[in-house]
Amino acid sequence: MEKWFEFSWEALVAICISSVAIYIVVIAMTRICGKRSFSKMSSFDFAMTVAVGSIIATTILSKSVSLMDGTTGIVVVYLLQIGAALARRNDRVKKVMDNTPLLLMDGPIILEDNLRKGRVAKSDLRAKLREANVTELSEVKAVIFETTGDISVLHKSHDRPVEKFIIEDVAKS
Repeated sequence: MEKWFEFSWEALVAICISSVAIYIVVIAMTRICGKRSFSKMSSFDFAMTVAVGSIIATTILSKSVSLMDGTTGIVVVYLLQIGAALARRNDRVKKVMDNTPLLLMDGPIILEDNLRKGRVAKSDLRAKLREANVTELSEVKAVIFETTGDISVLHKSHDRPVEKFIIEDVAKS
């Protein structure tokens, strides 16, 4: 309990220096590795974001982790993320690493089994439809539960079918 109220100028200066240095390392690595480092593309990208946050916090606040240890950890996590992105170019690796987009609505028909598979509540589906300015189910061409956890709504703005490229990796059931 008494440690909570302990103050040390030495610790304060160390925290400030570590904070600035690790911040510079993260910015530099993000510039080198690209914006995808913090994008919401896959579960691996999410894990990378959490890992970077954890390393930052530990490096700044833990006396047992040196600035060099934190910098090394950050660089290794970024390199792993680049490696995972390169590996996902292979279709077999991509299937293992990423979720498959899932069709939740086929036109105005709600696919109940797919809602269960994706663990998507009807209330979440309704919210996404409202967010996409859908006022009638007949306006919907397709609703897709994306690999990122986002839900995409394709509108029925014309009578042409959705181009195959757009939905080629979407699981129908």
